[in-house]
Amino acid sequence: MKRLFHLVCLLALTMGSAQAGEDLNLKDLTSGTYYAQRYSGVNPLNDGESYARIEKGGKQIVKYSFATAQQTGVIFDAANTVGKHKIERIDGYIMSPDEKNILIQTQTKAIYRRSKTAVYYIYNVQNKTLVPLSDGGPQECPVWSPDGHLVAFVREGNIFLVKLLFNNSESQITKDGKYNHIINGKPDWVYEEEFVTDRSLAFSADNSMLCWIRYDETDVPEFSFPVYKGLMPSNDSLLTYPGSYSYKYPMAGEQNSRVKVLSYDIKSHATRTLQVPLDEDGYIPRIFTTSDADKIAVVTLNRHQDRMDIYMANPRSTECKLIVRDEITNYIAENAYNQFHFFKGGFVMTSERDGYCHIYQYNNNGSGKKQITKGKFVVTDFYGYDAATGTYYYQTNEGNATQRAVYKTDRMGKVTRLTNLDGTNDAAFSKNFKYFLNVYSNINTPPVTTICEGKAGKVVKTLIDNKELRDKLSTKNLGERKFFTFTTSEGVELNGFMVLPHNFDPSKKYPVIQFQYSGPGSQQALDSWYAGNMTGTLYEQYLGQKGFISVVVDGRGTGGRGAEFEKQTYLNLGVLEAKDQVETALYLGTLPYVDKTRIGIWGWSFGGFCTLMSMSEGRPVFAAGVAVAPPTCWRYYDSVYTERFMRTPQENASGYDESPISRASQLHGSLLICHGSADDNVHLRNTSEYTEALVQADKDFKYMVYTNRNHSIYGGNTRNHLFRQITQWFEKEMK
Repeated sequence: MKRLFHLVCLLALTMGSAQAGEDLNLKDLTSGTYYAQRYSGVNPLNDGESYARIEKGGKQIVKYSFATAQQTGVIFDAANTVGKHKIERIDGYIMSPDEKNILIQTQTKAIYRRSKTAVYYIYNVQNKTLVPLSDGGPQECPVWSPDGHLVAFVREGNIFLVKLLFNNSESQITKDGKYNHIINGKPDWVYEEEFVTDRSLAFSADNSMLCWIRYDETDVPEFSFPVYKGLMPSNDSLLTYPGSYSYKYPMAGEQNSRVKVLSYDIKSHATRTLQVPLDEDGYIPRIFTTSDADKIAVVTLNRHQDRMDIYMANPRSTECKLIVRDEITNYIAENAYNQFHFFKGGFVMTSERDGYCHIYQYNNNGSGKKQITKGKFVVTDFYGYDAATGTYYYQTNEGNATQRAVYKTDRMGKVTRLTNLDGTNDAAFSKNFKYFLNVYSNINTPPVTTICEGKAGKVVKTLIDNKELRDKLSTKNLGERKFFTFTTSEGVELNGFMVLPHNFDPSKKYPVIQFQYSGPGSQQALDSWYAGNMTGTLYEQYLGQKGFISVVVDGRGTGGRGAEFEKQTYLNLGVLEAKDQVETALYLGTLPYVDKTRIGIWGWSFGGFCTLMSMSEGRPVFAAGVAVAPPTCWRYYDSVYTERFMRTPQENASGYDESPISRASQLHGSLLICHGSADDNVHLRNTSEYTEALVQADKDFKYMVYTNRNHSIYGGNTRNHLFRQITQWFEKEMK
């Protein structure tokens, strides 16, 4: 650990010092020239001593030892399979629980942010046979049964079951699936986007029952947007007339999918509806397999999203028993649904019930509640529970809201910090928790990936230190990055960082560009290589070459500081967030090296919304701004996200009325708006309605539309073009 510490200190000095070198090139930034090398696709294996990952350009799955980091075998080789089916490379894989078979993922096509179709193959590790999972067309969200003898998957809204012990025989479990009407086993658009999931299937522990969530979106209002021929890719069928895309999108206050949980008896073929006590307009964010064959865990949520119930459902009798109710002031944060971990006889979950996100343990009957972590800090990830030793492994920001470290707590409550370097640490543990891969970085240091011992965090080996990236950047003109805090006129202390030009002269007056996201629970002011708009704050460094200071500040409503700080914005999104960005500009204007007449602001998505709110807050502090893909009225955004923070428009009309559109006449500063025409998340309609309000308010602006691009606005030369417009806008309006 001491050697690694000296290495990281050296890296920080190298990365943070002002040097006479070459300027960064924008096209290099947007094309990934400076992306950090990542040790991706790690899959810990059952023996606790090994892990697997994809290598050789997607042609092999290789086995490695945690203890030595040396290759110990090849689990899959595309060039060495048995049978008539051959593949060139793989996109991903899912190992069966017993690791005897692997689902090999190929021909992947994205649908939305998390969902995809793919052609899967079943690979037998011992005899190296490779056969298609199904011949009926691409599959979605496949899942193994606990014994590894069954695979369930979804195709076109219906569920199918493949039995490996019966020559991979395939049967269709549901037949009512229909586009824009019924979906079985996979989430609809809003569940996928806002409950962060792409699968709604679970087997019982004894492999005899399959359960799933059924989504009836028949009455959900439909949204459509045009699709053009475009380029990269080119839709040649639309050469003469444009097409359109239609899907179900429930906006705030509108009808959501009606959901229920069904079970299928694999032996008797009986399908049943579980008696889950659900509000008529309630949600079912998750179902889980438990260690008890008679219990499937069903998580429900009321529409206000301030009450989460956990039921144990018997998939045969259909009876459901409430075992935990978590009622939280204002709303339950979305990460709660990803932090359930089930083990033999019980489960672990996280909750903000004491004002900070902490870990709680329960038995499968809801008894034996135990709070594992306590204090005025936030558990930011939970890695797992070692039942053999009674030890919990997790990540927190204890001691510094801008940093992350890996910890463990034993059954006696003794807490051990496993990572000693300040910055951001993230871990992936072996199955027996004897080892973990740690990815460390800070705002000056590209990621360093190490294998560490789980007992005390001792470094076993460094796998990646990103020397090649450091060498590339050592020749570039990079300025100082530094963190700061300040107190607003309302007495609120805020965290932030700034990136100075490489040739910074404190006797000069510089223009400043504020970048922010500002959304509920988010954090941008993080001591991580991934801080800023691009990794390594490299876009901020690029702006520094143009003579700008870049600043990032997390205002009220952002995460990492507990529920009270985060939930101040409840029912009034954008008001306090905009105030704090204005306060940031006012503070910066007091610094001797800042020109307070040349301060700009920009952001993407919620950050674009906050940009517009800040530029029309009433205090004219911003000379220019750029809003990329901004929501402009929460009535136009989806139900789950918006109502989590605002309730419905029917309940909170005054909160919804406070928007960039209603503030259009107050806009101050030169404004550029950019949006993708095929944005399925924040529809172009938001920008269209807002710009019409600006026209009628006689406000000038510049408007860029990117053909057929979604919320991420990428493809071909698109990203390079977008960031060139952003840069040129600030140069034109503020230099």
